[in-house]
Amino acid sequence: MAIYDLYGLGNALVDTEYHVTDSVLASLGIEKGMMTLIDDQRLETLDGFLQDHAELKKQASGGSAANTLIAAANFGAQVFYSCKVANDALGQFYHSDLVASGVSTNLQEISAEGSTGRCLVMVTDDAERTMNTYLGITGDLGPHEVDHAALAQSRMVYIEGYLASADSARQAAIKAHQLARAAQIPVAFTFSDPAMVTYFRDAVAEIIGPGVDLLFCNEQEAMTWTETHSPEDAFDQLGQTAQTWVCTQGAAGATVFDGVSRHQIPGRSVKAVDTNGAGDMFAGAFLYGRQQHWSFAEAARFAVYAASHLVTQFGPRLPLADHRWLLQEYARTHSA
Repeated sequence: MAIYDLYGLGNALVDTEYHVTDSVLASLGIEKGMMTLIDDQRLETLDGFLQDHAELKKQASGGSAANTLIAAANFGAQVFYSCKVANDALGQFYHSDLVASGVSTNLQEISAEGSTGRCLVMVTDDAERTMNTYLGITGDLGPHEVDHAALAQSRMVYIEGYLASADSARQAAIKAHQLARAAQIPVAFTFSDPAMVTYFRDAVAEIIGPGVDLLFCNEQEAMTWTETHSPEDAFDQLGQTAQTWVCTQGAAGATVFDGVSRHQIPGRSVKAVDTNGAGDMFAGAFLYGRQQHWSFAEAARFAVYAASHLVTQFGPRLPLADHRWLLQEYARTHSA
């Protein structure tokens, strides 16, 4: 009998978010809109510069899959997250924040020496997020971090594409995929960022293997992965990777394929200030909806609703009370 609605595997990163100008990104030589891996020396340089020249907005436990599972948990799902942090102040902060968000985890005893991973998130005036990530100890995430018992007691496994960037983490993702397949548990996978498809294509393909049950992507990732030049052409090819898929399209909404039919879900007009975490929130809301036995179209409508609310504030996550309010407001407006 399943205990968890979702079992997630991904990086554990403490997100520090700054509001910056395009000129700051240019002066630092940072590629806008992308996730870039950095070493500890670059982290120290950037962190020092941003503290002096940018506006600090928020710090929270994060990582793509973590944000998705936290959202799903705050909507009401039962979730378990496997990750790796160091026995340092940020690692203890990460564990406490995760537990406070209602997420069960393998982080019962933190003893590993090293540095907990960090992500410097830079948000420009057009609300676009740019990330520079220092993996730290999460780069050593391996198959031994996969909790076999929790995975076996879950209704779905969710794997983030960022794991493709490190050899041991990729092996952990492959192991989780194999265990889920053997137990006939559906596997959901997210590309996470265009950089993963662009620079780690072969590693991503190893994780996906013969295919997944549910794929999350955005238009840029979909076109890059399928080597096409339009979203429509990409949609025609995604079925070779996943039985069902979800493609977010920013302000235009999303297109979803439920295995039989495609559904176009319109976007909502809002004043966006920060798109960081929008895709993660979308996935968390969508997966919650599916666990409630909503159709693909209905789950996607709720996901668009939740993600459009998130981008109106700074930070990749919402307070717990906002999740409850969103559920109530969605039910009220949907039934009206």
